[in-house]
Amino acid sequence: MRTLILTSLLTFAIALAGCDRKTESGKSAAGGSYAASKPDDHAHKPGEKRDDHQVKPEKPAGHGGAIIELGSTTVDGMSVKATRDKGEIKPGGDAPVDVWIDGGLGNATAVRFWIGTEDAKGSVKAKAEVEDGKWHTHTDVPDPLPAGSKLWVEVESKEGKKSVIAFELKQ
Repeated sequence: MRTLILTSLLTFAIALAGCDRKTESGKSAAGGSYAASKPDDHAHKPGEKRDDHQVKPEKPAGHGGAIIELGSTTVDGMSVKATRDKGEIKPGGDAPVDVWIDGGLGNATAVRFWIGTEDAKGSVKAKAEVEDGKWHTHTDVPDPLPAGSKLWVEVESKEGKKSVIAFELKQ
């Protein structure tokens, strides 16, 4: 009986050690990236979709093609620029959003977006991920959409300071 218990515990420990647990930073608990990349040893046309990846278009655009510049501002010494994919902001839908801090990722450890009011009441904060040298996510649009809603961006620096910036949604 004792041997059976010890064998079971050892098997569980080995299985757990091999598990690729993801942290909030998008890295595995073991320190590596959990997004496996495959070598691209074959040719594609720009925009062509493949089973394991998609070829990037030659000209940068939003997920739906054209983008809307929401503006640039400076807060706590950081230059912050925001864009969203062109299209109607529909309550209950989402809006693909991109943010550059100091022209790229900046000094941020986390960036969160939400659409609505500054207090985020009725909104869902979305933690952005790094995508092509910028911060990106699909931000939920609350239903109902409060009057005067904006895109809110919270930047958390490596020092732990949080700064909040608002951008008009623009149509």
